[in-house]
Amino acid sequence: MTIRRIGIVANTAKEKSLEYTIRLRDWILKRGLEILLHQDIAARIGVTGYEQRELAAQVDLLAVFGGDGTLLRTARAVHEFAVPIVGINLGEFGYLTEVNLNEMIEAFEVILQGDCQMERRMMLDASVEAETELPRERTLLNDAVINRGNLSRIVELETSVNDCYLTTFKADGLIVATPTGSTAYSLSAGGPIVFPQQDSIIINPICPHTLTNRPIILPGDARIKVTLWSKEEGATLTLDGQVSVHLRSGDTMTITKSPHETLLVCSPHRDYLEILRSKLGWGGLPTILRRI
Repeated sequence: MTIRRIGIVANTAKEKSLEYTIRLRDWILKRGLEILLHQDIAARIGVTGYEQRELAAQVDLLAVFGGDGTLLRTARAVHEFAVPIVGINLGEFGYLTEVNLNEMIEAFEVILQGDCQMERRMMLDASVEAETELPRERTLLNDAVINRGNLSRIVELETSVNDCYLTTFKADGLIVATPTGSTAYSLSAGGPIVFPQQDSIIINPICPHTLTNRPIILPGDARIKVTLWSKEEGATLTLDGQVSVHLRSGDTMTITKSPHETLLVCSPHRDYLEILRSKLGWGGLPTILRRI
């Protein structure tokens, strides 16, 4: 991968975003490379900035300062451009934003030398068929969640896979997740951890009324349809925890594998297993092995 132009996206609500954006920008410029900034952080510095899609169309690499939420938002915005993304966490490292601030420059030295690894993360396309609205499609990286929200009753979610009836979940909701999203809401709801390189889709009911309703891992090419049946106001469909759509009884959500992928540049300092151990608080190596 030849890198000549780098873009920076930053969550300006984070305290350190301005300081470290300037630090990385100056370091990149000293190496004779071009730098473009997203319009939000550019306005803080007083230079010309670009909207995310316009930025992604012009650069060879995107550096994203923030947390996993910032990276998810960026991945959805630029999914059509297949530009590699480096996630730089402004707190502790996350599942997606793997690079810490104290190792940022060292990581970019490795990346610019071409020694970095990239992971292709599967994305999903979600569309809603409703009587009162045209179908709306969205591309997501983590998950699509139907949730009853503040409703007092459970909802019924008639679910089919490849046009074959699966079951009707009577539950507080339903999560349809990618392997990347398996460590997000789905994990909290008792779902499995799936390695992010896998080509699969997870269906996970939230607090099902029938205890035998368990999470299911489907092939990546599965076509999932979920129809909401509710006696009350309806429910909410949320994409990546950030985009919400109100559903009424009788509305149908369709989920399929997206033709687009998110390209994540891996941290040169840790692997996925180390990230899991850290985020989930798992124990380290036994003392005797650490001494070898």
